[in-house]
Amino acid sequence: MLELDFSARIRALRATYADIAAVMDLPRLDREIVELEAQASAPNLWDDPAAAQVVTSGLSHRQANVKRLRGVEARLDDLEVLIELALEAEDEESAAEATAELAALEGVIQNLEVQTMLSGEYDERAAVVTIRSGAGGDDATDFAEMLLRMYLRWAEHHGYATKVMDTSYAEGAGIKSATFEVDAPYAFGTLSVEAGTHRLARISPFGSADKRQTSFAGVEVIPLLEEATAVEVPESDIRVDVYRSSGPGGQSVNTTDSAVRITHLRTGIVVSMQNEKSQIQNRAAAMRVLQTRLLLLQREEEAAKKKELAGSITASWGDQIRSYFLYGQQLVKDLRTGFESTQPDAVFDGELDGFIAAGIRWRSLSRAQ
Repeated sequence: MLELDFSARIRALRATYADIAAVMDLPRLDREIVELEAQASAPNLWDDPAAAQVVTSGLSHRQANVKRLRGVEARLDDLEVLIELALEAEDEESAAEATAELAALEGVIQNLEVQTMLSGEYDERAAVVTIRSGAGGDDATDFAEMLLRMYLRWAEHHGYATKVMDTSYAEGAGIKSATFEVDAPYAFGTLSVEAGTHRLARISPFGSADKRQTSFAGVEVIPLLEEATAVEVPESDIRVDVYRSSGPGGQSVNTTDSAVRITHLRTGIVVSMQNEKSQIQNRAAAMRVLQTRLLLLQREEEAAKKKELAGSITASWGDQIRSYFLYGQQLVKDLRTGFESTQPDAVFDGELDGFIAAGIRWRSLSRAQ
């Protein structure tokens, strides 16, 4: 006789789901969607592009959240029906399908539960991620490209839209830097725990002595802010350089001087964009990222001043957060949370949810102390 008693696990999932739905406040999300849909249907919406972007982005993110929540509820209902049918028909294949779906739902609900810990000012926004190679020569630039693929694969696994905005290729292997956007609800809050210095230790494929090589790459994560939220940047405060895009071609991006580099003269912040078709598009994208960085810098300076007055300053930006060992023990370990994986190939293929969830929990506990 077929045995398939998942009742306790399903009850636990339903209880957790109810808590998540209460925290995310589904009725409020439904009301906001109705309001934003009315605004989005206004005939003069795009008379003010900045305001229109706020409306459409807000609507898209709320609809995605509601779709995820109601989708999970529907899957729980379907799972119970599938289990009932499997038991009635003594169907081993349906039982195996139910077992796999239960495990998948446990993972989805765990991720939703982690999302409820994201309550920062910008956590619900899309994210702009920049990866820069550090010390380590060709190994470092190769490592930076490995990280770029890792994050893009992670986003692909979740069905999140991504857009590579700028890539600076190294003369040898890999990339000097890359900037890309992840457009999904809570992308910034989720990926912000990935910011910091990442370290790779392996036998270098670029050397002839078969010696272990350590290399580094930095990851920066900022929220993508609407123009209405960003700070004003006078033309006198910036220097704009245009140049020909580099790297793989396509869509005529490297046949004209369409790439744009904007330098903020007071702070020295440099933003480059080259993956759009026109100079105007690249300049607009670069300005938006520059405005966001300036706003965040302003907030960081204010926070640092408050900490100085309180007598406690801790510098954590750029600290090493994770080590990737590709020789001997084959291990990826987060140095803040202790979370680790003995399958680095899977991690580099985008299996980051365990690391991200542990990071969010660690941050939430750190803030509570």
